Amino acid sequence: MPTYQYVCGQCDAPLEVVQSFSDDALTTCPECNAEALKKVYGSVGVVFKGSGFYRNDSRGTTTSATTSSTESTSSSAPASAPAATPAPASSPSPSA
Repeated sequence: MPTYQYVCGQCDAPLEVVQSFSDDALTTCPECNAEALKKVYGSVGVVFKGSGFYRNDSRGTTTSATTSSTESTSSSAPASAPAATPAPASSPSPSA
């Protein structure tokens, strides 16, 4: 069951309550008995670890990010610089 945080609008008293999703929100402050209790919404502390959570985890080795970065580097290279040539592939040695 989740823990909800409340704060009173009159006395500013903080309150944490473990409630079910189906429970009604609290409205009465336990400190001053005023009907001014409101939920406090904050950031959720969820951390996704491991693979499979990012858009590019389920794809192959080529992604749009690497394609656009190689295009930008090749277009920003000076025109007088010679193009890089790939190294020759080595032939497999025959096993005897």
